[in-house]
Amino acid sequence: DLYATFIGSDFILEGQNACKEMARLLNGKGNIVELQGTVGASAATDRMKGFAEELKNYPDMKIIASQSGDFTRAKGKEVMEAFLKAYPGEIHGVYAHNDDMALGAIEAIKDAGLKPGVDIKIVSIDGVKAIFEAMVAGEANVTVECNPLLGPQFFQVCKDLKEGKEVPKWVKSEEGIYRQETAAEDIKNRKY
Repeated sequence: DLYATFIGSDFILEGQNACKEMARLLNGKGNIVELQGTVGASAATDRMKGFAEELKNYPDMKIIASQSGDFTRAKGKEVMEAFLKAYPGEIHGVYAHNDDMALGAIEAIKDAGLKPGVDIKIVSIDGVKAIFEAMVAGEANVTVECNPLLGPQFFQVCKDLKEGKEVPKWVKSEEGIYRQETAAEDIKNRKY
């Protein structure tokens, strides 16, 4: 009762959407490695939970390794290098809790002589411009948006509250799913 509403992302839904996209890319079958965000961070915990919940619907897909990449490109690359050495030829998809770790994984995959986005499918979360560039280059497949541009929603909620309207306790961020197939057009409208 101390606040009217919270405006923000649904990290569990982001994880669920990432899993659905991975299933589409792998035709519901394959081995996935997971690059987790910083241990204890709500985004990492919920994105992992959402993906795991949705994964139950795809009995022929499984996560064969999962490790924190601390939401950074350098650590994402380092962890992916270790995964590639531990599971040579066995990895079909990478699920990264953010785009920066996915970009690091892409570097590791290329260094290993494989084609990211082709030999190993890449699904990540955030929607930063660099992942759109990777999708345009054919090196990433999907990004599930975590939209930081909450200004328009914030002002609409403020207006509604001022007018005495009821608002939900949680106003979820307006977020999309972006795929390699449309990235060349989508990138033109990206603001972050």
